[in-house]
Amino acid sequence: MTALPAPTTAPLASAAPALPVADVAAHRPLDLRSVRLTTGTLADWQTLNAAATIPHCIENLETSGVIDNLRRVVGESGAEYRGFVFADSDLYKVIEAVAWEIARTGTTEHDAWLDSVIGLVGRAQEPSGYVMSWIQGVHPEKKFAELEWTHEMYVLGHMVQAAVALDRANGRHDLLDIARAFVDLVDRRFGPGRDDGICGHPEIETALVELYRHTGEQRYLTLAVRMIDLRGTGLLKVGGLGARYFQDHAPVREASDAVGHAVRQLYLNAGVTDAFLENGDATLLTAMDAQWSSVHERKMYLSGAFGSRHRDEAFGDDYELPSERAYAETCATIADLHWTWRMLLAGGTAGTAAYAETIEREVHNALAASIDATGTKFFYSNPLQQRPDRFSEENAPRERTPWYACACCPPNIARTVAQMSSYVASTTGGSESGGDAPGELWLHQIAAAEIDLPGHLGDGVLRVETTYPAGATVEITVHGRVEPGARLAVRVPSWSAASTLTTPDGPVAADDDGYAHVDLAEGATYTLELDVTPRWTRGHHKVDAVRGCLALERGPVVFCIEQASLPEGAIVDDLVLTADAPVEVGPRELHVTVTTASATGGLYTAPGDTTSDAQTFTVPAIPFSTWGNAAPGAMRVWLPTQT
Repeated sequence: MTALPAPTTAPLASAAPALPVADVAAHRPLDLRSVRLTTGTLADWQTLNAAATIPHCIENLETSGVIDNLRRVVGESGAEYRGFVFADSDLYKVIEAVAWEIARTGTTEHDAWLDSVIGLVGRAQEPSGYVMSWIQGVHPEKKFAELEWTHEMYVLGHMVQAAVALDRANGRHDLLDIARAFVDLVDRRFGPGRDDGICGHPEIETALVELYRHTGEQRYLTLAVRMIDLRGTGLLKVGGLGARYFQDHAPVREASDAVGHAVRQLYLNAGVTDAFLENGDATLLTAMDAQWSSVHERKMYLSGAFGSRHRDEAFGDDYELPSERAYAETCATIADLHWTWRMLLAGGTAGTAAYAETIEREVHNALAASIDATGTKFFYSNPLQQRPDRFSEENAPRERTPWYACACCPPNIARTVAQMSSYVASTTGGSESGGDAPGELWLHQIAAAEIDLPGHLGDGVLRVETTYPAGATVEITVHGRVEPGARLAVRVPSWSAASTLTTPDGPVAADDDGYAHVDLAEGATYTLELDVTPRWTRGHHKVDAVRGCLALERGPVVFCIEQASLPEGAIVDDLVLTADAPVEVGPRELHVTVTTASATGGLYTAPGDTTSDAQTFTVPAIPFSTWGNAAPGAMRVWLPTQT
């Protein structure tokens, strides 16, 4: 294993969710404060998140009992404990969302709330450093006794991430002090030479690496790597769910296939990739390359969702991707977004463009579909088909709901949207990477934004103007001083045919890496014209659930047909694409010509046995991300091409 780099000695000044410090990363993230989303889809989403989603989450922390659970610990409430064992984690995810919003806008709106809840957590903390309301208030005898189920380290992981975010956002370190005391307790109990122990729900690993990055305390990285190395050694009492559910069936370096509970697998992978980014252990990256291929080439839904099975919230077999029974948990998409960004930073074998395009697919489809237009109702499960009479399940309701008994998803959405600008751009080269050249700014996500050039590239601003994903034109202008030799890399999406980047010196096509690379010049304008012609997409022949079907995409956006948008007489489950499947572009929707399947005389009949003639309709297809906003009802992404 590569020797660990010397730790830093002071907190990092930048604000971003992942800030590698070793000279291992292929790409360097930017401070999210230096990337400002200005207009359009993502900017509007951040505004809605700040105005509606975060306040909604704060309100529901109170009404759901999360805050009261901590009050019980200090004798300030006589109410019964409410929620799952890991309910505290919802509070920490909302604190993290607030932290990134402080970093993004400088808001002080939530300062009093932070004072209150962080003070409460501090009062609940035991002298040892331990704080978790379910253990302290309900089952103190279970402290560190049932790591496969109690989620203690999972909750601590979210506390650490919130604490680091808050300190990076505005230098507030009271939660960080609390979190470090808890981590120090875990280190004393489970560090090298002590008890062997891992959490049944991975998450602490990525948090520990970030705590190392933020504080310079190498023991935090050592503890993270130890937990990664112990996974797959049979430490967890797996019971009837089996070891694969917990990713404890094989050591990390030998587990090339994504299995079990999807969120757990993907959070684990984020932590493993973080560890590689700091210790350079190539065996970890090799394992993550294999995992990334398993997840994204054989187990990802078209929408960027993950998890095929309601039972165990799990990945299925390769190509097991049912549309109507997709679990496709929102938190799994978020976990994959975090992991995929780290794979981009690490320079994994899939390639920078593949990682960036995956994040784009997730953000504009599965993640966007998980929340309604008001920012206050959410999907936990995100199927790609809903039948008219589909029954409603607790975590897979027919329509978005304001909250859940297991409320992991709404706070996770809030923190992810608040940090969205972190995933727009990165840099390579330059003195920060040990090189002599000024380096290159890489534009991964296409969105209207202002991007401050990092100091080694100049002191100017890159302005991106576009109405993407609806619009096809992306205009990039450079304002201010640029260092000689500085470069710009602009991703050209793989679905856009023959697109080139127009520069002052002429057109530049994308290289094999999927990016058009050009010199940055002061005052220059670069224009990218994309082909956003609607296109039909088919699934792999092994995906039996969509065999003989097509899905409609335009740019990065997946479309669907829902009952609420159909003309009278048209029923979603009766529609069949016509032979040439013509599509017309409307201001918001696409218009598709379809026919109705011929009615048959029974449940099963001979081919060609029909009793009625087909009708032809032109129906609107809407972005999958917006389905259910008009009214609950039937919907499908994949449309059959024949009866």
